[in-house]
Amino acid sequence: MRRRRVLGWTVIAAFLILVGIAAALLSGIGAWNERDRLDPESVGPGGTAALVEILRERGVDVTVTRDRDETMRALAEAPATLVMADSAILGDDALQAIFDAATDVVLIDPRTRGVEMLFPGATASGFAPAETVDPECETDAAVRAGSVMPGRLLEPGTSDAVACYPSGDGFGLLTSSSGEGLTAAFDGRDLITNENLAADGNAALALNLMGRLPNLVWYVPSLTDSDVATEPTLGELTPGWVTPAIVLLGASAVAAALWRGRRFGPLVLERLPVTARASETMEGRGRLYESGRDALYAADSLRLGTLERLRRALALPPAASATDIADASARLAALPHQDARRLLIEDEPRDERELIALSDGLRALEAAVARGIRGAGDAQPEQTKR
Repeated sequence: MRRRRVLGWTVIAAFLILVGIAAALLSGIGAWNERDRLDPESVGPGGTAALVEILRERGVDVTVTRDRDETMRALAEAPATLVMADSAILGDDALQAIFDAATDVVLIDPRTRGVEMLFPGATASGFAPAETVDPECETDAAVRAGSVMPGRLLEPGTSDAVACYPSGDGFGLLTSSSGEGLTAAFDGRDLITNENLAADGNAALALNLMGRLPNLVWYVPSLTDSDVATEPTLGELTPGWVTPAIVLLGASAVAAALWRGRRFGPLVLERLPVTARASETMEGRGRLYESGRDALYAADSLRLGTLERLRRALALPPAASATDIADASARLAALPHQDARRLLIEDEPRDERELIALSDGLRALEAAVARGIRGAGDAQPEQTKR
């Protein structure tokens, strides 16, 4: 039986481990197939793999990078367009250095920091209503693309940026040209994703802004690229002597436990079942009732025992009720029926003094019934002689 139980638990543990491994593998596969939104290698609804494929078909050499150093090397090889989203992973200096290394810059998820770097004085504001708008500007890329449905709105502010697609309190696109370079910022989370690229003029706008140069570097920052200064850890702030002191205290605690700890001897096998004397069981239960201070429960236990003994002494059937036993006991003990019922059924002791009084009364009732039974037995032979 024990071996079978151990085998059962082993099978259950192995099953849980297999389920965990399978879940980890499936979650890893899902994370690979469904990358973050605007990822150039994602074929999911929020990815931009369709736009990358169209750019390549138009002759643009698209390079997807996920490392900052690799991105800087790719931008340094030839004039190229940088496409990326503003990321909190990169600090201001790192982000500005990447912007400066590119010929064209297209920011597809603009935040206030990135917009300010590209267009000094401009900011990112709220979101546009869900409606298509015309460009209403002279930027060739926007004019050829036609109407689109903007997402996050941008404010040109004091910058010299050209604002297109007016909606609400801002614009859906900011552009500026300096020399041979073009700088643009627009919210591409709904415009250039795989599920929305074919709507309105979304594809045309993206291709016009990103396909000017033969080389394009699409940069997706990773955690290893972070140059943001972090707060010092607790370990760095802790003095050097704290760790040895903790180790010494721990070793001292273990030594003290081994020195003063209780020694347990070997296990003692005891044959079962164990026979215990009735007096020991009674005393143990009595002490439990005493510690619990539950006089009513103890009284019920005393009454149940007394009723069963009286039923047997009176030769009553097992189905006899407590009232029947009380009435039969009263007749045989020459007591009022109400007194017998009070002892056996009605009284509810509230403390130990009343419980002791009830116990004495039950004992006296049993003794009176026993005397009555003996008296009835002695009288019967006498009547027979007569």
